[in-house]
Amino acid sequence: MPSSDRPDCVFCDIATGQLAAQLVIEDDDFVAFLDKRPVFKGHVLLMPREHVVTLPDLPARLRDGFLAHAQRLATAMVEGLDAQGSFVANNNTVSQSVAHLHLHVVPRTKGDGLRGFFWPRQTYADDHEATTYAERLRASLQ
Repeated sequence: MPSSDRPDCVFCDIATGQLAAQLVIEDDDFVAFLDKRPVFKGHVLLMPREHVVTLPDLPARLRDGFLAHAQRLATAMVEGLDAQGSFVANNNTVSQSVAHLHLHVVPRTKGDGLRGFFWPRQTYADDHEATTYAERLRASLQ
């Protein structure tokens, strides 16, 4: 696993295993995990292990893998969580709460209340509920 040259980056700490997260995807180049403050339960963040700040900074060698994982996660929202679809987005600098490229993949259902970019935040009842969502998504990705 690569080590980070950014000791102050919480996402690098997740990528190296120094900080625990509910992992959904883990390979040599990427990690996807449950957002701790999800818009809707099952909201996942996909990121490269390598410290990359914005999408324009993503090296060409990682682009296909990044998009392939995004497609898999969007499918997993429907197949694993019984969502009707998904919302997929990333911020570049503005509104980017962590300066490490990450893509939001959020399960959606008609009438779920999401309007524009005013994202209501939810919490998991406990770690067990978060683990259950992560397990369902992992199972759908296999």
